[in-house]
Amino acid sequence: MGTHTANSEKLGPDDTCPKMGRPRAFCEDKALEAAMRVFWEKGYEGASLDDLTAAMGINRSSLYSSFGDKEQLFKRAITHYADGPASYVGESLRRPTARAVVEALLKGTLALLTDSTHPPGCLFIQGGLACGTGAESVKQALVDWRRTGEAAIEKRMKQARKDGDLPHDVDPRDLARYVCIVMTGLGVQAANGATKSEMTRAVELALRSLPI
Repeated sequence: MGTHTANSEKLGPDDTCPKMGRPRAFCEDKALEAAMRVFWEKGYEGASLDDLTAAMGINRSSLYSSFGDKEQLFKRAITHYADGPASYVGESLRRPTARAVVEALLKGTLALLTDSTHPPGCLFIQGGLACGTGAESVKQALVDWRRTGEAAIEKRMKQARKDGDLPHDVDPRDLARYVCIVMTGLGVQAANGATKSEMTRAVELALRSLPI
């Protein structure tokens, strides 16, 4: 993309290729990645349309035509987050034992939150903290994502019990909720400026306290 031919034209904000009679579409995946990072850093209400279009390299018309309104863009951004930075959750659930699942979840959360290339905190938490009454559907979308994640962990723990891998005195639902509480707490700590060393010690303590 850094080279030009003699007949090439300067790229506009909505173009990914030289114009050849009509503008080419911009890369939606790259634009969505940029929007996700803006929401991650500023939250839903803190992210203005100017912030979003500037980061995405498109104008408002292109944003609306490709992604819908701001709320629809946000919902696509959190799906992109789940499939990208937070994809370790699904990968963790495929580990062979309950202990390995929980360890992978907590260490995956730690790795995500201490990656200096990402905004601080967790999008599933940060995205809707400051939402007012006009953005209830945004807050609910984030609640639904968190509940879905907890339900997936609970389902995996129930399978572990069937496999004889989870002690009968450990309730799968309680264990799933505990793991989610620790993961959420790490996200809050990261947003508050906790260091990698501090959060690593917290994860190690949580792992030592597991009943599995």
